[in-house]
Amino acid sequence: MRWPVKRPFGGPARWDPFEEIRRTQERLNQLFEDYMPMEEWGGSKIYAPAIDIMDEDDKLVVTTDLPGVNKEDIELSVKDDMLEISAKSGKEKEVEEEGYLRRERAYTRFYRAVRLPSNVMDEGSTAKIENGVLTITLPKLKLEEPKKRIQIE
Repeated sequence: MRWPVKRPFGGPARWDPFEEIRRTQERLNQLFEDYMPMEEWGGSKIYAPAIDIMDEDDKLVVTTDLPGVNKEDIELSVKDDMLEISAKSGKEKEVEEEGYLRRERAYTRFYRAVRLPSNVMDEGSTAKIENGVLTITLPKLKLEEPKKRIQIE
């Protein structure tokens, strides 16, 4: 049941605590969605983490947040100028109390594919995850252009 916001005959507005809770929940949902957007694929939610790409002369440094993910559960691939990050995280909790047994499982998937600003080499690429932050270093592919001779007239 919703409480009337205004009294009949133009009386003063009445504060509705349930409406305030609903608006606060909508703001919180939007905040979480902005921080870590999700997409639904096949009924399950997949987080698309934010990615930072820094261009440092001869290499690209890519960072992204993957909280609660072990390095064994991360897959990275690079093809031409496309970087693909896929990860999964799962937790299982079992609580046994008098009269019943409870098992809870939570699984999270992360997926993101981004176009890199330049082509990179596979050789010399490194990746590490520390405190939930994945850092990928990708050496740039150096394309040597042939020298062009200029003819003097």
